[in-house]
Amino acid sequence: MMKWRVILEPDSETGDWAVWCPELLGCVSAGETEEEALENPRGDRTLS
Repeated sequence: MMKWRVILEPDSETGDWAVWCPELLGCVSAGETEEEALENPRGDRTLS
């Protein structure tokens, strides 16, 4: 299993969370909670 660095950051305007993987161009996601934001990119990796 490969491991990728992710950046998790709160959106000060909406209170939602943004996450992206700097090493994977275009791999970005968001969620209402930290857990939701972190779970979403896992599904994205299966598409490439």
